[in-house]
Amino acid sequence: MSALINQARMRAPRIAEAAVDRARLTVVPRRRTRAPRVPFVMLVSLLLVLGVAGLLTFNTSMQQASFAATALETRADALAAREQSLRMELEQLRDPQRLAVQARDMGMVAPSSPTFLRLSDGKVLGPLVPAGPTDGVRVTPLPAVLPANLRPRKVIVPAPAPAHTDRSGRHGAADPAAGDRTGTKKQQQDQQTGQQGE
Repeated sequence: MSALINQARMRAPRIAEAAVDRARLTVVPRRRTRAPRVPFVMLVSLLLVLGVAGLLTFNTSMQQASFAATALETRADALAAREQSLRMELEQLRDPQRLAVQARDMGMVAPSSPTFLRLSDGKVLGPLVPAGPTDGVRVTPLPAVLPANLRPRKVIVPAPAPAHTDRSGRHGAADPAAGDRTGTKKQQQDQQTGQQGE
């Protein structure tokens, strides 16, 4: 037993020294690890290209939608204008004045005393007098005539006689008596017509 204790005593310092050696901290040089740059650059480039392509696609689709909306608005305006013109044409066709003119052109005459037919029993109400060509009612109105105070009289103002040039090349004042004598026949006729119109 003493041998075992001696062996244990001998082994204890060795184990302790080995434990101390193992527990001692030492400075280890740092390893520089580089992240690979190529995948990161590829990822950023791919994201950038996808973003630009998506933005262009979105912008193009928005412009196409705007063009389509503008075309539809133009078409709607054209259809609304067409509907309005058709309504106006329909109103002109339904105009009683137009129907009366067409009936007159076909030889129909409006009766002076109308006769009614009661549909419930088929009885005729009113005098049975045939209409003649003289019984027609005037369909189109007479043309309007302006009153006298809205028809102004013609006022003719004679033009002043032109200045004449003597033989020396100087301009002189026109002789009123000569201007009256030398007036053209057309001016004299115009003056006479103006006096007669007054």
